[in-house]
Amino acid sequence: MATIFKRKRDSGKKNTHWWIQYFDHNGERKTAKGYTDKRKTEAKAAKLEEEARLRRDKLIDPKLEKARDQRLVSLEDHLKAYETHLKKNSPKHVKLTMSRIRRIVNDACMETATDIDIESVEAVLTEMLEAEEIGYKTYNHYLQAIDSLCNWMVPKRMPSNPLLGIERLNAAEDVRHQRRALLPHEFEKLVVSARTSGVSIQCFDGEQRARIYLTSYMTGLRRKEIASLTPQSFDLDASPPTVTVEATASKHRKKDVLPLHSELVSMLRDWLKNVPQTEPLFPYLAKRRTWLMVKKDLERVGIPYRDDQNRVADFHAAGRHTHITELLRNGVSVTEAKELARHSDVRMTMKYTHIGIDDQAKAVAKLPAAPSWLHYGCSLKHANGHNIAFNDTTQISDGGEDSDLTPYSAGSYDTKNHQLALAGTTGESGGGGDRTRVPRYFHDGLYVCSRLFIGSFY
Repeated sequence: MATIFKRKRDSGKKNTHWWIQYFDHNGERKTAKGYTDKRKTEAKAAKLEEEARLRRDKLIDPKLEKARDQRLVSLEDHLKAYETHLKKNSPKHVKLTMSRIRRIVNDACMETATDIDIESVEAVLTEMLEAEEIGYKTYNHYLQAIDSLCNWMVPKRMPSNPLLGIERLNAAEDVRHQRRALLPHEFEKLVVSARTSGVSIQCFDGEQRARIYLTSYMTGLRRKEIASLTPQSFDLDASPPTVTVEATASKHRKKDVLPLHSELVSMLRDWLKNVPQTEPLFPYLAKRRTWLMVKKDLERVGIPYRDDQNRVADFHAAGRHTHITELLRNGVSVTEAKELARHSDVRMTMKYTHIGIDDQAKAVAKLPAAPSWLHYGCSLKHANGHNIAFNDTTQISDGGEDSDLTPYSAGSYDTKNHQLALAGTTGESGGGGDRTRVPRYFHDGLYVCSRLFIGSFY
């Protein structure tokens, strides 16, 4: 039974609050603040006591009730908690994700979790899309950010994800930044252009830029991964020589050990001579506009940064894309290329592969030349000298169930009702069960191949 009372310190004072004491559903004594009005306090006490009874009788689910209360909490409080949850990721990821979520929340005027719905989110993103602030791919990234927030809030902070079923856009219909790999002679010109330029770009002189390009191309490492390399990252005397990318610098947050090309090993022995063991090989590379370096060095030798198909050859394309493409051009299997690229899915590796019509033509040219027997069917004629009708599917044999299954036998006819005969046969047909003799090349295992050229006869 709930009771109401006033504290001794409030005795004799006017307009002081009443207090309520009751037992909750777990049997624990609880105290709650009432009102200055006694009747209102008694009503609240009765409500608290009734709710405790319903919880005790399991007519109210405490989890759902807690989720209901959480939905009324300020959305900013949820965002702060989610930002703390993301701290295990890189600072860049946390900053980008939270900025995108807050952009949607602020533009849609969301105050609590109950304000999050599909219509509000789509309205904000569609407005950004129409204003050409973002493309289809970035639209999906914004959506992914707030969707991940909602998934994190279920079930403790909300019962279900209100964005479940929201549609993504097809990013393939709006490619804003399509890359291309450099051809071998183009990459060679890029390196020569940098070394002979005599100018500094993004605080790197020509020789430094050439070394950065070569490292990117021969390892397939990303810009920030190359920026993290120190002399300690290399083991040039191992078998095979390796380079190690620490988890803090790797995009997938795992430590990677990759083999090195022998030519790069010989160059690294010279490059690392005067660099302290713990100092970066290319200082400040992570904060430099590497695309601008590549653009200026390419244009200096007459190679367009953006080709006629609107594809760019930025730093990531000139290095990593070219690295993966050349692996496959030179006979490396897709599985090996995937492992060297450190992709979790081979489909991602294929996105980095740029095989053009010239590469396809070279691949077709590697097919073995067709042997003369592949064209043997061209000499097949009817018994009376007419050419065979390739679309003929008629076969008549008087040999019964034990007849040889050959394309032709005595008694076979084409579409013009001419009797068929095989090249190299006698063409003689006796009465009754006599059949045309099967030529030798059928017994040599060439029957199947011949059918590819002279059609199906069954």
